[in-house]
Amino acid sequence: MAAEGWFWRWGWGRRCPGRTGLPGPGPGPTTLVHILLLLGPVAADITDGNSEHLKREHSLIKPYQGVGSSSMPLWDFQGSTMLTSQYVRLTPDERSKEGSIWNHQPCFLKDWEMHVHFKVHGTGKKNLHGDGIALWYTRDRLVPGPVFGSKDNFHGLAIFLDTYPNDETTERVFPYISVMVNNGSLSYDHSKDGRWTELAGCTADFRNRDHDTFLAVRYSRSRLTVMTDLEDKNEWKNCIDIIGVRLPTGYYFGASAGTGDLSDNHDIISIKLFQLMVEHTPDEENIDWTKIEPGVNFFKSPKDNVDDPTGNFRSGPLTGWRVFLLLLCALLGIIVCAVVGAVVFQKRQERNKRFY
Repeated sequence: MAAEGWFWRWGWGRRCPGRTGLPGPGPGPTTLVHILLLLGPVAADITDGNSEHLKREHSLIKPYQGVGSSSMPLWDFQGSTMLTSQYVRLTPDERSKEGSIWNHQPCFLKDWEMHVHFKVHGTGKKNLHGDGIALWYTRDRLVPGPVFGSKDNFHGLAIFLDTYPNDETTERVFPYISVMVNNGSLSYDHSKDGRWTELAGCTADFRNRDHDTFLAVRYSRSRLTVMTDLEDKNEWKNCIDIIGVRLPTGYYFGASAGTGDLSDNHDIISIKLFQLMVEHTPDEENIDWTKIEPGVNFFKSPKDNVDDPTGNFRSGPLTGWRVFLLLLCALLGIIVCAVVGAVVFQKRQERNKRFY
């Protein structure tokens, strides 16, 4: 109970806006790295939620305007996207469909939180469904492409809600949520389900649910957090938490989906964007945030990864567990060196005594 209260005092138990009574994300698996992060300045800057404000120019909320037409205020859509009174259907449960919806207005908020009410459902059983939804914060909008209905080599942030495992050797359990940050130089590899460009991910059973399903994406002070509410318990579950993420302002929010030989209905019911009122240092305020290049600190460049014949990768992003293992190995190495040094010193001392 003491530990639980400590997390609440640091803002991890905040109430989220737009969802009455919905608590904020709780701590994930506790490791040395996570504890160090919580003790640092990033955790201390997490707001309590009382200063968050809905930004209607970046939100999609019922009742929708423009039902039955090919456009709506503040949002553009293309491809197979269909607007109804209850949802925006990006793709129907049919093969080879692509659709997307994009906000008109570029977002110039430095700190924000987006809540997405969505539904993925269809008649396909077991693995006979696909492919999934992508949520975007990118420089370019309304550009169709092969990545869940949108362009590859994008600039910005993508969150993939992937329902079909293309890589038969994967140990992941699908559906699976993953995050990718791109400066235009990286390509999403569908055959590996984007594994080599993934920064972090989690299994999330969001398909064919009988109740509402939600996703929250929070970006504040270079920290990116993804949370889910899939169990109809009115509470968030932590999925992804990354520090050192660099995202510029002036990009666009959007959502897209695609089907191939397999299909699903991919529906967006609402998108709510909230401004986080966070204080920045004078140096941060003087930065031209529109000129920041998308990227992530403290992670090995995905371009340096090498795919081996077994289907595994010899190197990948330094996730929390990898950092923890590296620190543990370093600590064990220091202990071993200290013990060996002590033994060698003792042997020399004994040899010197015998000599005299």
